[in-house]
Amino acid sequence: MNYIGSKYSLLDFLQETIEGVTGYKTGDPYVFADLFAGTGIVGRTFKQNGCSVIANDIQHYSFSLNKHFIENVPEMDDSLLEHFNSLEPRKGFVYMNYCSGSGSGRNYFSDENGMRCDAVRMELEELRSKGEIDEGTYFYYLASLIDSIDRYANTASVYGAFLKKIKNTAKRPFFLELLPVIVGKKGKVYNEDINELVKRISGDVLYLDPPYNTRQYCANYHVLETISRYDAPELSGVTGLRDLSRQKSRFCSKKRALEALDDLIRNADFSYIFLSYNNEGILKLDSIKEIMSRYGDYSFFTREYRRFKADKDANRNIAADSTTEYLHCLKKG
Repeated sequence: MNYIGSKYSLLDFLQETIEGVTGYKTGDPYVFADLFAGTGIVGRTFKQNGCSVIANDIQHYSFSLNKHFIENVPEMDDSLLEHFNSLEPRKGFVYMNYCSGSGSGRNYFSDENGMRCDAVRMELEELRSKGEIDEGTYFYYLASLIDSIDRYANTASVYGAFLKKIKNTAKRPFFLELLPVIVGKKGKVYNEDINELVKRISGDVLYLDPPYNTRQYCANYHVLETISRYDAPELSGVTGLRDLSRQKSRFCSKKRALEALDDLIRNADFSYIFLSYNNEGILKLDSIKEIMSRYGDYSFFTREYRRFKADKDANRNIAADSTTEYLHCLKKG
């Protein structure tokens, strides 16, 4: 997925720095926590490296992705793929609310692909309710559906708006494709407020990648959230937003982010804490240094990387093509 804040291009930097600071090497059996997990790219990398991974995210679509990547281990049952891809299209919640043919006024997917998505999602829920598939299999296919349908979305990139006309990539007939199953130890995944969860868990390395600005992930990916939950929420406005009041992050608020970070670091029962943050975030770098230095030995490392551009036209007035990523490091005292 083309995901805001993805650390895919920074994985080498993260691994090298974490190894250098902690002394842990690939294959060492330590506990690694990724508590702003997003699409799970960092957690599943450390799972492959031999870690016992704890993952968390307040967004349910992220929870579903990580339930598969972190908790599932080979071999998974891929025999249902042909069944899902041969289902008759159904006019479910996705078609009725995110496709223009239903009269919703929204154009997130082509009519056919919206109905194909509904067919898979409804069948998956029915198989689970009947006890015909277990939890691991359920999240294997649900995560794959979330990842697959995103490639057919009729958006510039995120779901803050849809395009008026169906673009070529969104016209392609939708087919479910299965995600890889990550080799490694079975981990544990949560869907909770991080500041509450951190009080109940412990480990060796805590990696934090909070939102850097005021744009809430729940608004940018609300359609995927609804597909993941499939809870028929009441939608509002032109873009069809669901009620997001319980999913807004304090780290997107200039007034609340500093206090939330201090609370998080103070309550974290981990030997090492690493915080990713760039030079354009709402938290000042000196403020981060001040907070983390209160709780142990602090240092930081930097790396330049290319800016995420959801819409090139919207970003054409931004002078810099790259930003500086800071990896703040704390050895708790």
